[in-house]
Amino acid sequence: MTATRLVPGLPAPGRCLVMGVVNVTPDSFSDGGSYFDPEKAIAHGLELVAEGADLVDVGGESTRPGAQRVSSDEELRRVIPVIRALTGAGVAVSVDTMRAEVAEAAIAVGAGLVNDVSGGLADAAMTPLVAEAGVPYVVMHWRGHSHDMQTRAVYTDVVREVTAELGRRVDALIAAGADPAKIVLDPGLGFAKKDEHNWTLLARLDRLLGLGFPVLIGASRKGSLTRLLSGTDGTPRAFTDCDDATLAITALAAVQGAWCVRVHDVRPNADAVRVAGAIRDHA
Repeated sequence: MTATRLVPGLPAPGRCLVMGVVNVTPDSFSDGGSYFDPEKAIAHGLELVAEGADLVDVGGESTRPGAQRVSSDEELRRVIPVIRALTGAGVAVSVDTMRAEVAEAAIAVGAGLVNDVSGGLADAAMTPLVAEAGVPYVVMHWRGHSHDMQTRAVYTDVVREVTAELGRRVDALIAAGADPAKIVLDPGLGFAKKDEHNWTLLARLDRLLGLGFPVLIGASRKGSLTRLLSGTDGTPRAFTDCDDATLAITALAAVQGAWCVRVHDVRPNADAVRVAGAIRDHA
């Protein structure tokens, strides 16, 4: 599926797209609140585009393990000015939210895609909203909110169960009138997943791609990388020191046919998907 068909206004580059992350939060695990100030968030979004991001994903609620929810009013206060400014500058923006109210407001100021880590399970109003709005929608695999999601990381066959649960969310969306051509799947790495679950899902990415929908991979700065790259004393590596390792996942996902990778450090990942695109072109 081409990028043009999925997100109006985006070019069809013939390669995996790069989604840059802008966390308008004070407690993000990945950047420590560096872009909580709206002006800094806007400037960072523009910088990500200059570095090669095709999309900028703006979120106002941390979903790190253990995070508590913020109010809808606070989430709106954080993200809407940033989205308005970025779309006004011609940037393709996705809104990272679990709330239909926030998604609707973001769409009204120009957001072209809704990235919902709950896949519509956190807010019953989300499914009919995105179906009616006709916007592309990322359905992530999810089993619960951040404060207790890791207690639900129990699987007999993680690949089979994740694909089945995503399939049920797709069925619900289509039943509500959503356009199947605008549905994107995300396996939810790090969300109600232990390290072995994350690696297994990446190793069997072909199963998810085989469902016939575009796939987004969000592995950047995830805990699985920090623990894999632990020092000799067992101390996990810092999140921000895992960007080189993220490139390996980006390249592998792009070669296999992922539609998009969601990353924090855009320039090297944009280079990686270009290399992967050349490999796919000559396969």
